[in-house]
Amino acid sequence: MDTTKQKERIFLSSPHMSDEGYEMQYIQEAFDTNWIAPLGENVNGFERELAEKVGSKAAAALSSGTAAIHMALKAAGVGEGDIVFCPTLTFSATANPIIYQNAIPVFIDSDYETWNMSPKALEEAFEKYPEVKAVIVVHLYGLSADMDKIMEICKKHKVAVIEDAAESLGTYYKGKHTGTFGDYGIFSFNGNKIITTSGGGMLVSNNEERISKVRFWATQSRDQARHYQHSELGFNYRMSNVVAGIGRGQLKVLDERVAKKNYIFEFYKRELKGLEGIEFMPSNEWNKPNYWLSSILLTGDVRPIDVMEALENENIESRPVWKPMHLQPFFEKYNYVGTDVSEELFENGVCLPSDTKMKDDDLEKVVKVIKGLWFK
Repeated sequence: MDTTKQKERIFLSSPHMSDEGYEMQYIQEAFDTNWIAPLGENVNGFERELAEKVGSKAAAALSSGTAAIHMALKAAGVGEGDIVFCPTLTFSATANPIIYQNAIPVFIDSDYETWNMSPKALEEAFEKYPEVKAVIVVHLYGLSADMDKIMEICKKHKVAVIEDAAESLGTYYKGKHTGTFGDYGIFSFNGNKIITTSGGGMLVSNNEERISKVRFWATQSRDQARHYQHSELGFNYRMSNVVAGIGRGQLKVLDERVAKKNYIFEFYKRELKGLEGIEFMPSNEWNKPNYWLSSILLTGDVRPIDVMEALENENIESRPVWKPMHLQPFFEKYNYVGTDVSEELFENGVCLPSDTKMKDDDLEKVVKVIKGLWFK
């Protein structure tokens, strides 16, 4: 293996500790007390601090964002045969927990204004499937969905709303954190997210009773008894004390990371906006994104595969926009409501390197490679 080349690789988004080393304080405390198993003061502290940061009353620290969606669906009462609306343009982790609950996903198209769930397609879906148990809303790549319109529709139909804010921690919609509009919100701390614990997730809600119940389910549903007793099905979904310590340290640099992601996006936009057939992620006056990934659309002669291969030749990582769920082999048997917006975004989209460790020299290298496709 060429280790020199590996060190020089520019990644799409990769994890790193904060420069100030905030994480080490909490990790060392966990080791000093020998409290490195699940639960402990770091777990309690991370739940409390994350909830305060986003403006939610309660939080449950879990093993992944996927686990958080699963527990949100269970807390919302979703069970076998229930219909759940889900955006089609998302990662499969949004949709998989619907299947875990033996429920039925119906996939909803995107709109060009937000790249997220189309309120028009959502209203159409309610007309076709009025007996819906829950709606999952995703904030793709750190762009907020149009929550006023979506919440108005969902409240009219009296349905539970779960926000998949895995990619949008630090994003605001009209001055309020994404993940706090619906009944439940989830965040991910996977290795590629804006802050990371290497793995892990958080479920937030203003319903403190439901969050308490989630903590119970996620800790193997162990009843309060001297012996091990279980009256309900349990899950091994709780975050460990060490991982939570990393999260507490990472949370201290969230605003700094959001600022760097915005800097990266604005750099690309400034340097590439003059190229024919290139469009950038949408911006709206009500949306303050975290720009987790800077993404573009290519509608001219230069195609996404041209950009990705040119970057790969220089050891620079990029990737396509998510392939819609209704086009995925596993999910194609489920119903879909919409036109072809999500498919066009997938066919024309590219996610550019957006790692917060990137320096201007790295960004200039990416821009030079891309411009080279127009000026051969």
